[in-house]
Amino acid sequence: MDFEQSPDRIVGYAPVGQQRRQKKAPVPVKIIVAGGFGVGKTTTVGAISEISPLTTEAEMTSASVGIDDPGQAVMKTTTTIAMDFGVLTIDQTLKLYIFGTPGQSRFAFMWDDLIKGALGALVVVDTNRIDDCYPAIDYFERAGLPFVVGVNTFNGHMVHSLDEVRWALAIREDVPVLAYDARFRASVRDALLVVLDRALDKALRAKS
Repeated sequence: MDFEQSPDRIVGYAPVGQQRRQKKAPVPVKIIVAGGFGVGKTTTVGAISEISPLTTEAEMTSASVGIDDPGQAVMKTTTTIAMDFGVLTIDQTLKLYIFGTPGQSRFAFMWDDLIKGALGALVVVDTNRIDDCYPAIDYFERAGLPFVVGVNTFNGHMVHSLDEVRWALAIREDVPVLAYDARFRASVRDALLVVLDRALDKALRAKS
């Protein structure tokens, strides 16, 4: 009986050594999480990061009275003085590096360095203090960086609707405005995926 010769390679399969050579590291994508003081940026990064997040939190002292206003977050005792950093692997081809900015205006000089190489940003909003996010939105609009407005729901409570937030911020219709809860990984993930989608859409339009 004649047997058909076995092919030298199986379609879709490569020897182990070749598989290792073909395996590529995930593409790194830098995302910024910005917003006013005490809106939930550090919580956002901590909720989603697959590593222990790097934070630069410092104790708030009496010297910050009248300068740092935590709003309704009366239990807040620390503040970010440089940045937060976390990592999220989307799949084998994509990994997010997430940088949280300091919220106080006196640390704004760090933003130019933090956004270098970033593809997009999530601007976190507290509906009790919508005005606090204006500087971040103005900054990203001037920089031409795609951004998404994420209303941190703080236990599901929003003082204003998403449409009211959009109107108050006077942002373009193509800028997504969404609600999310900074404490929950799945909610943060969904918000960041919208940022990623917007960033990739701009990159594709730029190439076309």
